[in-house]
Amino acid sequence: MKRNIKNKLFATTTAIILCTAIAGCSSTAGTADNSTASADVIGSTVTESVSETASETTVSQTVSAVETALSSSSSIISDTADIFSERDLKQTADTSSAQTITVSDGKTIDITAEGVYIIKGTAKNCTIKVNADSKAKVQLVLDGVSITNTDFPAIYVVSADKCFITTSNSENTLSVTGTFKADGTTNTDAVIFSKDDLVLNGTGKLTVNSAQGNGITTKDDFKATGGTYIITSAKDAIEANDSVSISAGTYTITSSKDGIHCENDEDDTKGSIYISGGTFNITASSDAIQGISAAQIDGGTFNLKCSEGIEATYVQINGGTVNIDASDDGINASNKSSAYSTPTVEFNGGTTTIVMGQGDTDAVDANGDIIVNDGTVNITAQVSSFDYDGKAELNGGKVIINGEEVSEIPQSMMGGRGGFGGGMGGRGGFGGQNGEFGGGQMTPPDFDGNFDPNNMPEGFDPSQGGRGGKGGRMFGGQQGGQNTQQNGQTTQQNTKLTSARTGFSNLDFTALSGITNL
Repeated sequence: MKRNIKNKLFATTTAIILCTAIAGCSSTAGTADNSTASADVIGSTVTESVSETASETTVSQTVSAVETALSSSSSIISDTADIFSERDLKQTADTSSAQTITVSDGKTIDITAEGVYIIKGTAKNCTIKVNADSKAKVQLVLDGVSITNTDFPAIYVVSADKCFITTSNSENTLSVTGTFKADGTTNTDAVIFSKDDLVLNGTGKLTVNSAQGNGITTKDDFKATGGTYIITSAKDAIEANDSVSISAGTYTITSSKDGIHCENDEDDTKGSIYISGGTFNITASSDAIQGISAAQIDGGTFNLKCSEGIEATYVQINGGTVNIDASDDGINASNKSSAYSTPTVEFNGGTTTIVMGQGDTDAVDANGDIIVNDGTVNITAQVSSFDYDGKAELNGGKVIINGEEVSEIPQSMMGGRGGFGGGMGGRGGFGGQNGEFGGGQMTPPDFDGNFDPNNMPEGFDPSQGGRGGKGGRMFGGQQGGQNTQQNGQTTQQNTKLTSARTGFSNLDFTALSGITNL
């Protein structure tokens, strides 16, 4: 979408300049009128006054203003161009003044000053501890190092402005085999644990194994711009408090909890994830990628096998190739952050493919809105393709559901079987929200336990059916209904099926034996 809008706005700007130039020529011929032009860009007015002698500088300024407006309006995470510093993006360290450290068994290696440190060797129960000035930048170059600890981090950053962990063209392994012990009041629960900003980059490989805790944790910002990482963890593979930002690299993650997780317990406006590139192969028991406030995908290749694929209050996919195989929700916008008034899933580009498992599942689920502006969204779902509590917009791009392109976003499509007078929803009842019986309660008024289709209880209107339960929520499932409009609201035709509207756990199916035309 951004590209399309940009092209249109550029064309508009060019037309403005051409019209102005024509007006200038006309003025030369005797017309004294001056020309001015203005352009509206996504809610913000970009006005560029153009004189009769419009120059290339003016054109450049106008286009620049248009691009600035586009950039600021399309990204939910501000200042993405400034996220990574030049040093963050540099994959090799300047080792001309570096110190070389060889690890050894049972040692704590203290680093207290800014600088570059080359780490080599093999050791057990060894910790590299960074405790430098709060303004210090410390760079650890892992050059064929292997550390296996029992209960404490292999790398522990207590204090620094920023700590770089850079892999040389080598293979490195950091492992903790047991339950982590705390450092005073600090719950040091990861193989790499940092209280301050952490940056991963390099040209080599780093394998991280955490038998009982997280793989990598920072209590501040996490960035990664290169390298190859294999992370296996009992809890979150990568965890940060304030933000996760990744521009490149290859990540193979196996987690018994979340693959990438960002959450600040004290400030729910933080906890964002921004990814502009890289390759991600994530297998997670819970979420593959979860940011409490926002998750923005601008590029990269993602193969996610998980319970939920991508979750945040605001999920925005602007590019990349995203493949999700999920057993719960493929993409979920849940209301967990006050940074955004409406939970939203927004597609502006890229190719997103979601394959859903059976049961109570949604390919794209929003507690607010779903917006498709561009890109391709390809969903295979036996139950529900889209579920939203707010609005749904299909403004561009392509949406495919079970092999068929659609022209509008459905509400809980493929979900909540519609037969028997409304979907089989609710807590054990046929047809109706929260297990309601034909639009009423689960048990009809004055029901005495004997079901007679020719003598319906007072107050029970079979023609009203009931709103169908959310797909897969049948016979004692979870809360049904939830706006499954497409499969509710039955017609008079359903009156032929009233004998089947029982919804009781003690249903006597012999009552159905004489019914025809089902």
